[in-house]
Amino acid sequence: MPDDVPLEEPPRRVSLADHTEPSARRTEPHAWESLRGWELLLAFGLLLPTSTAFVIDVPVREKVIVASCLGAILPLYVLFGRPAIIRGDRLRGAVYIGLLIALFTPPGLTASYATYALFGLCPQCFMVFPARRAMIAVTALNLPAMIRYLFLVEGAEPFNFLVVATIVVVFSATFGIWMERITRQSEERAALIEELESSRAKVSTLSAERGAQAERERLAGEIHDTLAQGFTSIIMLLQAAEAQPDPSRHLALAMRTARENLTEARLLVTTLSPAPLDGSTLDEALRRLTNRFGEETNLSAGFEAYGRSRPLSASAEVVLVRAAQEGLANVRKHADAASVAVSIAYRDGSVRLGLRDDGRGFEPSGGEGYGLRGMRARVEQVGGTLTVKGLPGEGTVLEVVVPTDRPVLTADDSPERPAPPTDRTGQSDGTGRPDQEG
Repeated sequence: MPDDVPLEEPPRRVSLADHTEPSARRTEPHAWESLRGWELLLAFGLLLPTSTAFVIDVPVREKVIVASCLGAILPLYVLFGRPAIIRGDRLRGAVYIGLLIALFTPPGLTASYATYALFGLCPQCFMVFPARRAMIAVTALNLPAMIRYLFLVEGAEPFNFLVVATIVVVFSATFGIWMERITRQSEERAALIEELESSRAKVSTLSAERGAQAERERLAGEIHDTLAQGFTSIIMLLQAAEAQPDPSRHLALAMRTARENLTEARLLVTTLSPAPLDGSTLDEALRRLTNRFGEETNLSAGFEAYGRSRPLSASAEVVLVRAAQEGLANVRKHADAASVAVSIAYRDGSVRLGLRDDGRGFEPSGGEGYGLRGMRARVEQVGGTLTVKGLPGEGTVLEVVVPTDRPVLTADDSPERPAPPTDRTGQSDGTGRPDQEG
């Protein structure tokens, strides 16, 4: 996988919570689930008329009714109201509101100052019921005060009281419906945020797993293109040394290959950059790979560069070097060829690597092995293309084209196919350029 491609973009913040599991992140209830403010309002609404009853000069009977009825509402809230509100138990909530109305009715019919308790009692209706049902309960709570003022108080003006009562009920309805809508929208948004955070956590996990899988595949490709091929060369050189009367040359090549393989292993552990590119240009690395291949296999191997050589991106150079390594390894293992030609052509906006042999050819119906699949994956990661052509008995042509960031116009355009085979010194054999597409 290219080093400059991020596995995951930085997540966009959808809440103030940090990047932990949603279930473990929210330690406090949502604002609309917090009962603390409403409980304080209820306690204040009950305490105000109760204290008023003992401060002003009223009959003892009135004090007892106000204190006992309003005082009983607090334990009623604790036993029935609070559990019903927290659990959303409508049946238990209906019992709570019914008992609430029953307890408030005697004070409401007895003392005018008992109506202060409505500041804390009316919100309880909206906390238990939807807005429409809550309005019925609010009207029932205001009904005792209306009855007292209209029928039990002498000289009262019904019109003024009805105006005030209507304003109170309408305000309660408007405020209650608005609060219900705000709460519903907040719940929907909170659910959406939790869903987004959960999805983001899953995406992060999948991205990490995909990144680990991509890294394993990349390391597998690096090992296949470096260590495995090096060990194959060493084995073949040692086998050839056993069949020779003077094995010194093959043993020297095997020793050099082993040292280069060790260098590859060390670089794989540290920088993961191809050893052939260490301190050299792409052309030099490809020429060195071709010459070493010819020395190890005794095949006629040649390399040519066309066009104006220029530095490429690190990822593009790595892909081209690995493609050349894999192509030469396939020639060694499968082609049964007598010669191989490697070329690189610098074009306007792209670079083309060609590898051509005169071996047994490529059988498309046989499918692609691991090496060719890995090579194709590498090339596609940098936006390039890989083409393998060949017929049985007519050799094989491998072509890799990768785009470049800096197109260059040159007078010397590159040919469309690899250079002809050269001798093992890397010099052309003088036969000229091949007359077929490479």
